[in-house]
Amino acid sequence: MIYADNAATTKMSRIAIDAMLPYMEEIWGNPSSLYEAGQKAAEALCSAREHIAACIGADPREIYFTSGGSEADNQAILSAARFGQRSGKKHIISTAFEHHAVLHTLKKLEKEGYETELLDVHENGMIYPEQVAEAIREDTCLVTIMYANNEIGSVMPIPEIGAICRQRKVPFHTDAVQAVGHLPVNVQEQNIDLLSLSAHKFHGPKGIGVLYARQGIPLVNLIEGGAQERGRRAGTENVPAIMSMAAALEEACAHMDQNTEKLLRLRDKLIDGLSRIPHSALNGDKEKRLPGNVNFCFEGIEGESLLLLLDDKGICASSGSACTSGSLDPSHVLLATGRPHEVAHGSLRLSLCADNTEEDVEEILQAVPEVVGYLREMSPLWKDKVSGKREFVLS
Repeated sequence: MIYADNAATTKMSRIAIDAMLPYMEEIWGNPSSLYEAGQKAAEALCSAREHIAACIGADPREIYFTSGGSEADNQAILSAARFGQRSGKKHIISTAFEHHAVLHTLKKLEKEGYETELLDVHENGMIYPEQVAEAIREDTCLVTIMYANNEIGSVMPIPEIGAICRQRKVPFHTDAVQAVGHLPVNVQEQNIDLLSLSAHKFHGPKGIGVLYARQGIPLVNLIEGGAQERGRRAGTENVPAIMSMAAALEEACAHMDQNTEKLLRLRDKLIDGLSRIPHSALNGDKEKRLPGNVNFCFEGIEGESLLLLLDDKGICASSGSACTSGSLDPSHVLLATGRPHEVAHGSLRLSLCADNTEEDVEEILQAVPEVVGYLREMSPLWKDKVSGKREFVLS
C-alpha cells in the first residue's frame, strides 16, 4: 500500500507510541490529585507544555491542551468575538477557503449579529497582506486566516499579516494544523496571538491538540466543570496523548530540514509528472506550498471514481479535506480559487510524508495517468470535448 493522504492523518511514529506507554502503564494518576501518583502525572504535563511551547516559540503558560484543531479553532474565534463584543466590535475577517471548523464557527457568530468578511482567494490559492490591511475596520475584533491550506497546500504570508494586525491592535488567529511540524513556526516572531494545532498531523495521536493564546488574550470556556488548564478547559487531561504529542512534535521539528529537503524533491517530481497529463492543472501556488502537498484537477472525470480506482491499485489519496470526503459537492476551497464546478469535481490531493519513497512516486505517476485515461474513455462529457461539441476548460 502507498499512503499518500498525510494531510488527512499521519501514522503514529514509534517515538510517539513509546512516549505514550509509560503514562498508560506506570504514571497513570489523575494530574489534579494531590498524592504522589497524581503529582507525577502533573509534572509530566508541565514538561510536555514546556516542550511544545519551545517548538513554536511560546511561553508554557500560553499553551492550552484541547481535543484537537477543531476545538482550538472554536475556542480561539469565540473568545476573540466575545471580547470584542464588550467594546462594540463585532466585525471578523477571514477567508473563503478556511477549514470548516473556522467557517462553521463564523456562521454561528453571524446568527448572533456578528459581521463576517471573507477575503477573496487569488487563483494561486493565496491571500495577501494588503487585502487584510484594506479590510480592517474600527470595529474589527478578529482576523483569522489559516497558515497553510489543508487541501491545496498554499502557505500564507503569516508574519506580514500578523504584523498588520499587531499594528492595528486587532487579535490575529491562525489555524496552523497543516503547518506545525512541517514549517518553521514561531508565534512571537510571526506576530501570532492565537494558534491552533493538532497532533495527528505530525505523527502524533488523534484526539489531542493545542490552543496557543498569547498572554493577555482572554479565553472563554467551551467546556465547564473543572479548573483544569488554568480554568479554561474543564476535564481530566489526557496525559498519555499529551506526552505522545509533545514527543511527536519535538521529533518533527528536529528532523524538519531533512524531511523538507526530501519532500520537496518528491513533491516536485509528482507535480512535473502529473502536469504532463493533458487538460490538467495544479491547484495552489507552485512555490509557496507545503513541502508534501500536490493537488491537481483533471478535466472530464469525477474525483470519487478516481480515488476508488487508485485504491484498487493500492494508493490511498483524497479529493479534498477528510472532513468533507463523504460529500458529493465540489471542494469549497477549489471553488474559492475560481475553479468551475465541472473541474473542481475532478480533483486529486496527494499529501506525502518522509516515509514515502521515490518508488512510491514512480508508482503514483504510472497509476494516475492510467486511471484518468480510463475514466475519460468512459465519459460522454469527455467525448463531447474531444469531438469539439464542448470546449475544454483546462488547456
